[in-house]
Amino acid sequence: MRRATAVTSSPVRGRPLVSIGMPVYNCEKTLAAAVQSILHQTYENWELLVMEDGSTDGTLAVARSFSDPRIRVCSNESHKGIVERLNEAVARSRGEYFARMDGDDVSYPERLERQVSYLERHPEIDLLGCGMVMFKDDGVAFGGRPAPQTHEQICRAPANGFHLAHATLMGPTSWFQAHPYDENIPRAEDQVLLLRSYETSRFACLGEILYGCREDCLLLRKTLVSRYGFSKGALREFCRRRKYITAATAVLKQIAKAHVDIFAVVTGLDYHVLTHRALPLPSRDIQRWTEVWRQVQEEGVQKAAGPKKSAQAGMPVPQRVGAKAGGT
Repeated sequence: MRRATAVTSSPVRGRPLVSIGMPVYNCEKTLAAAVQSILHQTYENWELLVMEDGSTDGTLAVARSFSDPRIRVCSNESHKGIVERLNEAVARSRGEYFARMDGDDVSYPERLERQVSYLERHPEIDLLGCGMVMFKDDGVAFGGRPAPQTHEQICRAPANGFHLAHATLMGPTSWFQAHPYDENIPRAEDQVLLLRSYETSRFACLGEILYGCREDCLLLRKTLVSRYGFSKGALREFCRRRKYITAATAVLKQIAKAHVDIFAVVTGLDYHVLTHRALPLPSRDIQRWTEVWRQVQEEGVQKAAGPKKSAQAGMPVPQRVGAKAGGT
């Protein structure tokens, strides 16, 4: 059954408003391209909530440089962290649907249209992700992320985590309001949210690649904090359900993965680990990503540098590199 429709300030009659939550911190160099990718959406009935988290660079100035009235910049010049900013974005949302987006990533032009269409046709779905391409800082794509499409496939092994990329999610705003992010779980708020809700909610994922995620290297501290956060959440949730063996299994798996991460960073093999965990991309996906990247980069450079500076000079062209198929 479709959830009750939220009251919106929709400028497009008959089309539900989508609120996009984008927490940003020190994203001065990447934010313009991220925002441009939202401005390029074929689905136009959206509002973008840029949740500026007390950046120490020019992120706030870049966010405020856009004149589109659908973009709302929220900042109180304090650094609270992504989890608190996400809950704040949900609370400020006016749309029927809430979508995630990061300030250093890129949404394909068809992303919102595809996800809204699916959710309208499948009211039983609470969270919907999509396929994702992984790219380096220079725009070179090096692989994709696994994107199981059904709830059963996504939730096949909860102790291992969920193959549902956080930044690609869209769902009814009412669902996010009923399932706030846990502010006591650092760097694993998405996985713990899925862990808390998968038994009473329904997830799905579009197989089509509609999102580009920037991932140039393993940041050891953030990765270890994330693994600790998931272990903490898994221990709590599985013990609450009296699944003690599953809880122990989840923690041991995160410890093993942490050792791999440490070894990769110490030996300089972190990029090889990233490509090993990624899936190879067919040429058509590489070509499509190249088109999306060029568009947002050219306009993003123009926005950041001004109209007199050529946006074409030195523009990197993404190309395929040897990504290996691997697990998470």
